[in-house]
Amino acid sequence: MKRLLLATLAVATLTGAMAANAQSDEIRSRMIRFGYGLNEDSNQGRAAKLFADEVAKASGGKLKVRTFGAASLGSDDQMQNALIGGAQEMMVGSTATLVGITEEMAVWDTPFLFDSEQQADAVLDSEVGRKIMDKLEEKGLVGLVYWENGFRNMTNNVRPIEKVDDFSGIKLRVMPNPVFLETFKLLGANAVPLPFSELFTALETKAVDGQENPYNTVLSSKFYEVQKYLTVTNHVYSPWIVTASKRWWDSLSEAERDILMAAAKKARDAEREDTRAEAARALAALKEQGMQVNELSPEVTAQLREKAQPAIQSVIDRVGQDLFQEVEAELKKAAQ
Repeated sequence: MKRLLLATLAVATLTGAMAANAQSDEIRSRMIRFGYGLNEDSNQGRAAKLFADEVAKASGGKLKVRTFGAASLGSDDQMQNALIGGAQEMMVGSTATLVGITEEMAVWDTPFLFDSEQQADAVLDSEVGRKIMDKLEEKGLVGLVYWENGFRNMTNNVRPIEKVDDFSGIKLRVMPNPVFLETFKLLGANAVPLPFSELFTALETKAVDGQENPYNTVLSSKFYEVQKYLTVTNHVYSPWIVTASKRWWDSLSEAERDILMAAAKKARDAEREDTRAEAARALAALKEQGMQVNELSPEVTAQLREKAQPAIQSVIDRVGQDLFQEVEAELKKAAQ
């Protein structure tokens, strides 16, 4: 009798384990809403489409990613809140708009943090990059991978920016992010927080004089229609981050999560390559569209970096000295 009971328990345990494994490998038919801020024909839009195609291919068509560009599901802030509440499944947006949710994200806003795209890749994809991303789970989000927005540069309609004093009095749209706001106030600009979805209209109506974004975004958003001067400042490297609703992510099987993560990484690698190839073309196209482009001298860049030191220290104070030192250690490794 005892042997029969043990045998029955063993069968039950094995059956339960097999059922759990089957569930973890299950791929169910799902519709996934994936939102982003830029236009469909931007580098962000192309990467989102690649992600959707890869997910469909790997899941045999069961996982269907429907992409929504041009902020049609709302601003980054609105989509992030929708993910946290479980009303939307996925998005890609700026790390800068996540600072109010997870303070550690502020480290990527540090002015003049990276010297090159390759250095940025190494640090973002490192253990400390993942450590910062994983902090999102405490707030109801899951970070998958970092994509590239690129080095940010300034445009305006007032004057070419050739020296530090040229920032004075320019009403500059800045992301609603404390480090960005502080940095440009330190440089002498009148920094105005504004969602990206409202930016073109604000420039067109002269509610603001200028903005700062990578070349690709300036081109795809047609800011050249409402901006005259572009200054190559490379003042900050701007990453995007692919995020998912934790409430939704936790409902997925292991196989489904693996498919989504693999597709996000493949799209990340393609997006970075695409973004960098496009940047040079975008700059040339902006010149053809009539924008006046100028580069800062190394001396002026050094002066800007010095002016921005209080903003850099504010990042260190916010994220903690220990975490910032971990990032600096990865920066040194990447520079070798």
